[in-house]
Amino acid sequence: MNKLDVDVAIIGTGTAGMTAYRAARAQGARVVVIESGQYGTTCARVGCMPSKLLIAAAESAHAMQHSAPFGVHAGEVRIDGPAVMERVRRERDRFVGFVLEGVESFPEQDRLRGHARFTGPHTLLVDDHTEIAAARVVIATGSTPLRLPALENVGPGIVTSDDVFYWDDLPKSVAVIGTGVIGLELGQALARLGVRVKFYARGGSIAQLSDPEVLRTATRVLAEELDIGFQSKVVGAVQEGDDVALTVSDALGVEHTERFQFVLMAAGRTPNVHDIGLEHTGLARGPDGIPAFDPCTMQCGTSHIFIAGDANNERPLLHDAADHGKIAGDNAGRYPDVRPGLRRTPIAVAFTEPNIATLGESYRSLCEGGKRKFAVGAVSFANQGRSRVMLQNKGMLRVYAEFGSRRFLGAEMIAPRAEHLAHTLSWAVQMRMTVDQMLEMPFYHPVIEEGVRTALRDLAHCLAKGESDVDAADSEPGT
Repeated sequence: MNKLDVDVAIIGTGTAGMTAYRAARAQGARVVVIESGQYGTTCARVGCMPSKLLIAAAESAHAMQHSAPFGVHAGEVRIDGPAVMERVRRERDRFVGFVLEGVESFPEQDRLRGHARFTGPHTLLVDDHTEIAAARVVIATGSTPLRLPALENVGPGIVTSDDVFYWDDLPKSVAVIGTGVIGLELGQALARLGVRVKFYARGGSIAQLSDPEVLRTATRVLAEELDIGFQSKVVGAVQEGDDVALTVSDALGVEHTERFQFVLMAAGRTPNVHDIGLEHTGLARGPDGIPAFDPCTMQCGTSHIFIAGDANNERPLLHDAADHGKIAGDNAGRYPDVRPGLRRTPIAVAFTEPNIATLGESYRSLCEGGKRKFAVGAVSFANQGRSRVMLQNKGMLRVYAEFGSRRFLGAEMIAPRAEHLAHTLSWAVQMRMTVDQMLEMPFYHPVIEEGVRTALRDLAHCLAKGESDVDAADSEPGT
């Protein structure tokens, strides 16, 4: 049995783990990173990058198929499934290669392969070959796709998002379980590439939206293109040859069975914290098994253990994982001198079309406490000038501000090019700008951002009236 004595042990080499390693080393600590699976972050291998490759192909196909309203006729569009998936895998492997180079740049003595488990607050056992005594530990074990009990042990037709990017060809049909970000992105992309796709959602949620007006608009807009069955419950499935017979009950409790080549479980991801011996740490844990931690320091209670990235399930997104890792690594490296780190304004984007984005404080969080103390401004993109020019005039933006201070708080939207609108608005939140200051900023013409100005004007009007219940209004024609 090998034995190691280190200042900091980091479990996991994803985005959070790699960042934590560099931060702890920068503090002068002796560090070891432990990985039980493949090197390569979730984002690079099975997440944001390969999904965007699939979406890019889908956008190309969709543009060719819907160019006639512009007077542009492309002729018959042929989608080469094997070629689509070959590019996805090739470019995915390129992104993964960059990550591998990063991990392999760590000194060999700082890298350890195997599954790590706590055997005590300061001790880890890696498989059956190494015992580690660690003064501090960073848990950065990531997450895995959530699996539904009703679909376990059915057959090869039941897949998760991790499996999609290993396909050699596009399937003929897919049932997507879930209307979160992952399910919507993959499902819409596959549908635009000619795959028969049907969505099943247990409730009525769409991505990360909580504003009821934006959610209502998103439901209507997406339903114009996608087949979505809300209020559906998966009853079971049977593998029948190359297909899966999926049985689902609808909102009225009536059961329906339909055959698909694949059933894609996309109902979320679960943190990898359930098989690492947390019961031996003495840490207080929540009902989900995740240790209680400070989101400003990543410290678990007052202990020497820190948790970062998807493992803590706070904001399971790459940019937040990187921030988590930096904070956790810094604090683990200089422990017991634990300090709050930089936490940026929350921002999340679903790369559907139209994009879905949220930033700052959500509508749900602002409504907590039972009394609304914020104003709402809104704009519909149905008549927004630049959006209409591009035939992308669908969606809604709702913006929020604090009464009294007039400080801008956040926004939720389904909108054309919302990935860019969300960045501009999130910067305004982080800079603690007021609505008046934002309206003093330049707006070019004609751009989609003029819709932001319309929403901010509506918000300023609501602040002046002192009323918080505001109906969404269309933007002025041509703006």
